[in-house]
Amino acid sequence: MAEGPRAQLIHIDVDRRLGHEWDEWDGRPLPNQGNYDSPPELFFAWSAISLAVGLGVVALGLFLLTPRLAGVHPSAPVLLWGSLLVIASVLWAWWGVLFLSYETRRPLLPERLAERGPFLRLMRLTSRVADRFGRRDWVENAAVKVYNGLAMMRGRKVGQGELLVLIPRCLSKDTLDGVLGIAGRYGVPVFVATRGQLARRAIRDRKPRAVVAVACERDMVRGVIDVAGKIPVLGLTMTLPSGPCKDASVNLDQLEEWVRAYVVTK
Repeated sequence: MAEGPRAQLIHIDVDRRLGHEWDEWDGRPLPNQGNYDSPPELFFAWSAISLAVGLGVVALGLFLLTPRLAGVHPSAPVLLWGSLLVIASVLWAWWGVLFLSYETRRPLLPERLAERGPFLRLMRLTSRVADRFGRRDWVENAAVKVYNGLAMMRGRKVGQGELLVLIPRCLSKDTLDGVLGIAGRYGVPVFVATRGQLARRAIRDRKPRAVVAVACERDMVRGVIDVAGKIPVLGLTMTLPSGPCKDASVNLDQLEEWVRAYVVTK
């Protein structure tokens, strides 16, 4: 039986190493064989905690500085506390609309006020807080799912030459063959990088209108934060049965669904 078309595979060597987020790995098997599949609600729970922590730190700093501020100007503490109250109210209202948007599958916020804007900063803050409690990978998996859900609501379409599939070098042979087969069926080039910043380099060279990226949770969140503000991205996280940066696998059905959703075929 003849094989279907395979995508063009382009290698990129750049300066930030893929997998550098795993430098502390001690070689032991990862929890759940490197499968950090988590419900999206986990992100909303941890992001609410992160917002509360962030606002609490600011409030504590303001409380400690209040005597000095009052010495500068008597009305300064009142103005700053009032400003903090307004900012906190806006942030919690935005968080509530974001949650409602995801749950109802309706784009209640423009993308610049959601997945391509403040959401990226919230994702970074939440990741840092979760890392303190050893829950980073699970929370980041949930964060990527929420991000993807918000991005898919836009119903964006691009031509075959306007979409890029970006993958790391650590996919297993079978998974890589599957990725190339899917991309080949839709006429989409596949970029693989031996080091980091693959998205930035590929985007600069090819100027796509959308990207489907494959990476572990840690590299994915870093890449989405770096790139999503500039260009629409969908992120597919991997399972790491042999540890980070080796023989990783992805959900090929999900990958094909996303490529098919993006690409306008003739």
